Amino acid sequence: MIEYIKGELTDLTPAMATVEAAGVGYGLNISLTTFSAIQGKKEVKLYVYEAIREDAYVLYGFYSKKEREMFELLITVSGVGANTARMMLSGMSVSELCSAISTGNARLIQSIKGIGKMTAQRIIVDLRDKIVALGIADEIPAGGTVSAPVNNAVRDEAVAALTMLGFAPAPTQKVVVQILQEQPTLPVEQVVKLALKQIK
Repeated sequence: MIEYIKGELTDLTPAMATVEAAGVGYGLNISLTTFSAIQGKKEVKLYVYEAIREDAYVLYGFYSKKEREMFELLITVSGVGANTARMMLSGMSVSELCSAISTGNARLIQSIKGIGKMTAQRIIVDLRDKIVALGIADEIPAGGTVSAPVNNAVRDEAVAALTMLGFAPAPTQKVVVQILQEQPTLPVEQVVKLALKQIK
């Protein structure tokens, strides 16, 4: 599995970036968001999603891990393929998309070419909890009360560890965040131990 490709940006169009690494030129499909982020750069690091099919081996490149995570979530929704997901991430930033999903704004999602009413509603229903569980929705301002900031690195590691142990991401995330709001200086292993006692 390719995690990321880092190298010289040798060719760039709004839909494709060619990155040369160790003498190999990798063609990566990109969104307009990533295009804007890497335009004018000589050296780039793009996080990779590999789409392996019987008839093709396609690489998708993303400027940030959050964009790749959102792409991976979008393609889990029935009726949303890789090209549609890329179109969505070209039409809206990750934070805008998260905001539309979390507030149930189907009309805004439908404004993206190729997304109909049913697909927009399916995206909202399928992904609303998942964007919170994965921490992708962190950029959305919380309505009403302002919660204390938490150490994102510790939170992510703790949630990942607990998910690997078989716990569902959404309730795990809530418990971990609660622990870190009460005791922000706890190391990962202590957070995991406390969470194990609290997760139902």
